[in-house]
Amino acid sequence: MLRSRLVSILAGVAIAALAGATAQAQIKDRNIRVSNGINEDHPVGNGVAKMKACMAEKSGGKLKIQAFWGGALGGDLQATQALRAGTQEMVITSSSPLVGIMPELGVFDLPFLFTNEKEADAVLDGSFGKYISDKLPNFGVVNLSYWENGFRNLTNSKRAVSKAEELTGLKVRVMQNNIFLDSFKSMGTNATPMAFGEVFAALETHAIDGQENPLVTIDTSKMYEVQKYLTMTRHAYTPFLVLYSKKLWDQLSPEEQTILTDCSIVGRDEERRVSRELNDKSLAKLKKEGMQVSEVSPEELAKMREATAAVYQRHEATIGKDTIERLKAELTKIRGSN
Repeated sequence: MLRSRLVSILAGVAIAALAGATAQAQIKDRNIRVSNGINEDHPVGNGVAKMKACMAEKSGGKLKIQAFWGGALGGDLQATQALRAGTQEMVITSSSPLVGIMPELGVFDLPFLFTNEKEADAVLDGSFGKYISDKLPNFGVVNLSYWENGFRNLTNSKRAVSKAEELTGLKVRVMQNNIFLDSFKSMGTNATPMAFGEVFAALETHAIDGQENPLVTIDTSKMYEVQKYLTMTRHAYTPFLVLYSKKLWDQLSPEEQTILTDCSIVGRDEERRVSRELNDKSLAKLKKEGMQVSEVSPEELAKMREATAAVYQRHEATIGKDTIERLKAELTKIRGSN
């Protein structure tokens, strides 16, 4: 009886070892290039470092990430097109520049959509996030997970802004995205689309008055050197997507795909944690660097919401009515359970 059990245990160990060896055989030595338009000291850098370590551990050092920062491989849209062509592996990009490729992504650009990070996480990590991700392979990319770009706020060099009417006439850079253009025009600004890499110089030369970005990006991009006023509008929450080329994804083994997906989620959790931890630190630093910070009262926020309400209807045909209604229903369910 004892001998029989011992044989059984040894057989089990052998089978497990064989399975492990087989799985490792399905993992090749790969150098995976990942592009990002922002700098390495952004929380995305922490997420990439965590993802890199996870992949090294799970693949026995075979799967490696080589990160390129500050648009070194081109802007996010250019890098995404390289993914679609199969000439680059990965990009971590905001959803906003990609609406020309997949219009449904414009749903994340709708103004004043989420009220807090908990809502955003529930939507992105739940059924609605999967609904969007399931559509992306049709456009030549695979979404591994959603990371945080965060709530966006307004900066400018002309005047303090705490009221809706004080936005009127400001020349504000927005992403090359029709929904952001419409939202800021609806609030009375002279909205100007521009690639992120051009923004600092345009602010420095006063070609534009202001821009809008999450606090951590405003901090790490040193916007305080060329902007005096910060307004806590929290007018939009945009996620980052961790995208992989569909052409190159299909060349990976199931084991490699699983490692990339699982490790992108490990990276996501770290990136979000650091982003939220740094948010308050960035705000304190921006104040220390001399930026004048204005809060927006609930009454003034209501005016901004009212000014942009028609944006939802105007972009319904492009984004898709079903997509907007699906997200609204998801938010209603989430808010009802809290």
